[in-house]
Amino acid sequence: MAMISEEEAGKRIVETVRPLPVRKLPITKSLGCFAAEDHFARLPLPTFDNSAMDGYAVVASSCKKGQRLRVTGEQPAGVDRRLRISRGEAIRIFTGAPVPAGADAVIMQEDVTRHGEEIIVNVDVETGEFIRRRGCDLAEGQMILAKSERIRAATAALLASQGFADVTVGGQVNAAIISTGDELVKQGEKIQQGQIYDSNSVLLDALVRRCGAVSDSVEHCGDERESLLEAVKRGTKNQILIISGGVSVGEHDLVKDALRGLGAQIDIWRVAIKPGKPFLFGKIGECAVFGLPGNPVSAFVTFLQFVRPAILKMMGATSLDLPKVPAKLAVDLTNDGDRAHYLRGKLEHGRFNPVGRQESHALFGLSQSNALLRLAPGEKVQCGALVQVELLE
Repeated sequence: MAMISEEEAGKRIVETVRPLPVRKLPITKSLGCFAAEDHFARLPLPTFDNSAMDGYAVVASSCKKGQRLRVTGEQPAGVDRRLRISRGEAIRIFTGAPVPAGADAVIMQEDVTRHGEEIIVNVDVETGEFIRRRGCDLAEGQMILAKSERIRAATAALLASQGFADVTVGGQVNAAIISTGDELVKQGEKIQQGQIYDSNSVLLDALVRRCGAVSDSVEHCGDERESLLEAVKRGTKNQILIISGGVSVGEHDLVKDALRGLGAQIDIWRVAIKPGKPFLFGKIGECAVFGLPGNPVSAFVTFLQFVRPAILKMMGATSLDLPKVPAKLAVDLTNDGDRAHYLRGKLEHGRFNPVGRQESHALFGLSQSNALLRLAPGEKVQCGALVQVELLE
C-alpha cells in the first residue's frame, strides 16, 4: 500500500466516519458537546429594566447637585413591589432590582448623603444612568447557540437564563485505547534495563477526553498475536479504537496482521508526515481503527491531525481543524525532507520558537510546547516571517 499525503489521508478519514445519532442531555451535562440544532432566545436579557448599582432610583430632572429628595420606599432584588415615584422623591434600590415606575436613573449610594427619610444628592444625574434596559444584552428570538457549535460553560449559563432544561447534542463517542510492546511497563511497577514506562496510554487517554469523547477502555498488550487479537476484539465494541505501536515493518509489529486477521478493511498505511509516517487507518465493522506510531510525539501529532477530526465529526462538529493564529518566527527554519514536518514550539507574545529536540521520542520538548508549525517539504522560512501556527491548548 503506497504512502499518501497527509491531505489525502485526512480527507479519506473524515469522509469515512459519520456523525452519530443525536441525544438530549440536561444542560448541566452538556459541557463540551456540540449542539445538534439551532437554539433561539425565548426571553430578552435583561427581562426587565433593573438597577446596575446599590443606590436610589430617581427622576433625573429633579436631581441637581445639592438637591434634597424624600425616600418613599425600598425595592430589593426579587419580586417587583410595583413602586412608583415622582419628582422630588427617591426609592432605595439594590443591584438587579426592578426599576420603579416613574424613575429614569439610579444614583449610587456613594454619591448621596442620607439623613433619616431624606437624601442629599452630591452629584448631577443624567437620564438612564446606572439602569440596565430590558433587552440591552439579548433580544427575544436572537440565536444563542448554532448547530454544531461547542457548548462552553458560558453557553450553558445562557441556555439556563432562557429556561432551557435540556439541549439536543451530537452523539457520544466511545473510544478504546491499546498500547503495544514488550518494552512497556505500567507506572508503579519495577522497570528493568531496556524497558520504558507506558506514556502513550496516558497521552492518548487525555487527548481523547479533551476532545469530549469517553475513554473507559485503556489496556496494554505485549508482542503476542493472540492477546492482541483479543484486545482488538474488545476494542471494536466502541466507535473508535486507537492502537499505539506495532504499525511499522519490524518482526514485532503485529498490528496490521492482527487487524487483517479480524477482517479489517485497511484504507491507509503510511502517510507523508513527520513525525508519524507509520500511521494506519481502517474499519472493523462500524468501528474506526487508528494505528499510531509508538514514539510519543508521533502518536501526539497523528492523533491531532487524523484522530481528533474524526472524533469531532462523529460528535456533530463541522469545524474540525485545530485553531490557527498568526505568529512571527523567532528562528530560521528549513524542511529538507520529502514529508511535511510538524515542529513543536512555544508561542509567546506573538512569537513562535521551536522547543527542544525535534525528534519523535522527545517527550519533554513536547510537554513544554503549546503550538505546532507545519513546514511543507522543501520549505524555508526566515526569522521574523509571519507564519500560521496551530494551538495545542
